[in-house]
Amino acid sequence: QVQLVESGGGSVQAGGSLRLSCAVSGYTGSGLCMGWFRQAPGKEREGVAIYSTDQITTYYADSVKGRFTISQDNAKNTLYLQMNNLKPEDTAMYYCAAVHRPFGRSCSRGSADYHYWGQGTQITVSS
Repeated sequence: QVQLVESGGGSVQAGGSLRLSCAVSGYTGSGLCMGWFRQAPGKEREGVAIYSTDQITTYYADSVKGRFTISQDNAKNTLYLQMNNLKPEDTAMYYCAAVHRPFGRSCSRGSADYHYWGQGTQITVSS
């Protein structure tokens, strides 16, 4: 089973930066989709950034494109989400998620398609 452990949440002023980490364990082979999702009170959970471990492709929600960046450290089995130029509307609980990517298919952008989830970490951006 894949296990995900998140860290890096906190509070920051608008325009500031934070980096989330997602430590991944319990997975071997290729074809893992990794997704960063967020959910604010009264709003649906939305996909923020999606990354495929066996494809050089990423997806970013329009609201974060150009500000958020996915990266990974294979030696540490860790996925990162670098968040720059944060805005108050970025305030939410952020979750790291993963699912085995179906062969020959791209990674889903929907939270319902992800099987493994981190515990979540709160991001609060003040104006």
